[in-house]
Amino acid sequence: MKNYICTTCGVQYDLSAAPPAECIICNEERQYVNPDGQAWTTLEELKQSRAFQNEICFEEEHLYSLTTKPRLGIGQTAYLIQESGFHLLWDCITYLDQKTIEDIKKLGGIQAVALSHPHYYSTQAEWAEAFDAPIYIHEDDKEWVQRPSERIVFWSGESLELSERLTLHRLGGHFKGGAVCHWKNGDGGNGILLTGDIIQVVQDQEWVSFMYSYPNLIPLPARKVKQMADQVKDIPFNRLYNAFHRAVKKSAGERVQQSAERYIKAVDGTLFST
Repeated sequence: MKNYICTTCGVQYDLSAAPPAECIICNEERQYVNPDGQAWTTLEELKQSRAFQNEICFEEEHLYSLTTKPRLGIGQTAYLIQESGFHLLWDCITYLDQKTIEDIKKLGGIQAVALSHPHYYSTQAEWAEAFDAPIYIHEDDKEWVQRPSERIVFWSGESLELSERLTLHRLGGHFKGGAVCHWKNGDGGNGILLTGDIIQVVQDQEWVSFMYSYPNLIPLPARKVKQMADQVKDIPFNRLYNAFHRAVKKSAGERVQQSAERYIKAVDGTLFST
């Protein structure tokens, strides 16, 4: 019996004697099945290959990023927020080895894990076990959990306060339970919003965008983007980090509102003529 991992998205599945017939996460319009076909691995195989290592980088005071090199699965970045003795792992990556565990413990460990959406569930149960931490997932995305765990807390409603300065907000959009994390104390008290790709920083890092599917370029309706922008309008944040090591460094709250306005004009056909 093994916990198989989809090589395309990096999500780990419940114990089984043989690999699943398909990856539920990938075989859906927001992701994709590798053109070469469905393939599986395990965390044990990944570690034995000695091909991967996790890079832990200092981003700013009390914030570290975690990325696997070379790219594994989707290639997302997770973040370790160190807040007053409560350390949160925001989003998750698939690769986890003893060195990573030891390195993070030197930084004070992890007291909780929170996820933006199913594409980054990866080996979240392994991380929770390694650090004796709960996992916070919005109940609207419960159906997408492929490896059940008693450590998973399915939260409900529009927001959840994890600590005095860390709050999760459900925005939906990319996934129904899509969430962002507001770190009130980040950026020297100016506030940071960590968004996964519920709100995506684009190549021009003064702007963000919103999509139902990023790899398949399926947009969200204008009314949903307006709703998402309205939900974060009164949340104070100067900086925004996405899941691919990109950030809007300043005036991020204003940039989200301006980006939403531009998006809505584009899909309504009033931004340009072509």
